[in-house]
Amino acid sequence: MSSSLITDLLEFLSESTSPFHAVAAIRKRLEQAGFTELASIDEVPLAAGHGYFTVRNDSSIIAVRAGSGAVAEGIRLVGAHTDSPNLSVKPNGLIERDGLTQLAVDVYGGALLNPWFDRDLSLAGRVNFLTREGALSSCLLDFKRPVAIIPSLAIHLDREANSKRSVNAQTDILPVLCHSTPEASRTDLHALLEAEISRQYPELDLERVLDYEMSLYDSQEPGRVGLYEDFIASARLDNLLSCFAGMTAIIEAPREHWSVLVCNDHEEVGSASAVGAQGPMLRDVLEGLTTNGAASRALRDASWLLSVDNAHAVHPNFADRHDQGHGPRLNEGPVIKINRNQRYATSGEGAALIRLVAERAGVPLQSFVMRSDLGCGSTIGPITATETGIKTIDIGVPTLAMHSIRELAGVKDIAYLVGLIGGFYGRVG
Repeated sequence: MSSSLITDLLEFLSESTSPFHAVAAIRKRLEQAGFTELASIDEVPLAAGHGYFTVRNDSSIIAVRAGSGAVAEGIRLVGAHTDSPNLSVKPNGLIERDGLTQLAVDVYGGALLNPWFDRDLSLAGRVNFLTREGALSSCLLDFKRPVAIIPSLAIHLDREANSKRSVNAQTDILPVLCHSTPEASRTDLHALLEAEISRQYPELDLERVLDYEMSLYDSQEPGRVGLYEDFIASARLDNLLSCFAGMTAIIEAPREHWSVLVCNDHEEVGSASAVGAQGPMLRDVLEGLTTNGAASRALRDASWLLSVDNAHAVHPNFADRHDQGHGPRLNEGPVIKINRNQRYATSGEGAALIRLVAERAGVPLQSFVMRSDLGCGSTIGPITATETGIKTIDIGVPTLAMHSIRELAGVKDIAYLVGLIGGFYGRVG
């Protein structure tokens, strides 16, 4: 396994502190690889072998590698998502209590809240502002240093904390930002953001901040852990690991085939948005690749989508939470995700295809089925299949601590996933 691949992944994760920053990181790497950005994918005739991409809302991106044959002969698509569960700052973001200034936060997505306590937290996202000339503009902002913390309540004040403590999302997880000095009491969050923008972007013609989409993140850098560095520990592995693997694979994808990478925002909250998997972004791209309804139907019928989203690895302390025959293990290959109630989109035909791709690419595969007495999560797979009619397979890298502030994946599985997606793009199988 290439150590440079892991180094590249860690750098990507470190840069991608919000969906906006994740798309910026993907955009930069695609441009370095010779891809051309377009406002819409039908803006210019696509040259065979060349790469193109389009961005919406700064948080969703679709890349296309143009093939040499007719697009109606079918394309291979890989889908992932740029968002992760987090704590997002509310519009009136500052609260003063008991001599401390705190941030008012919402829970975005299905976050596991307990691990957010006692972590060094930073802020990142997108800020919309007014220029001195009266124009609306925006910029990405990342404080890149610990600026907040959510202290735990001491065990002395809650003797049953280890057995009965629960977390109230409204009252218990407000991060401490600073000591409430008289100067701090006269400051609002807009002013704090304006000061940080001026520090990071002195060239900007900033008049005042109008609004923002800022969220907290764990400032601890991603890294390799374990006695033999067998694992990757990082925030946002779900699902930036999949975005990274898809991006790496499409950059290296064969130039004679049509290949597409879709990285949507808002999967963690249902995908129902203008830039989510249920929105029109991918449909617009597919329509831009075809000339008429017949070509569009032929494209749909001949294409496959690989929905790539992290899978639940079997936890050695809680092995009974898995179906006995379907407990994926770290470092033993990507996972085919199957649910007969269509929470995952994999069919028998799709599973057979990806098994053949994996076999010919020399990649081990595992299978996951949720216990019949537990509810099953979902992915962009069923949504994208419904919206486009394209046959879809759900897979993902086995992961522990999913939706925690820091998740865990196997080092070997990174190369396995890139190899599997590369085989899929290359029509192996």
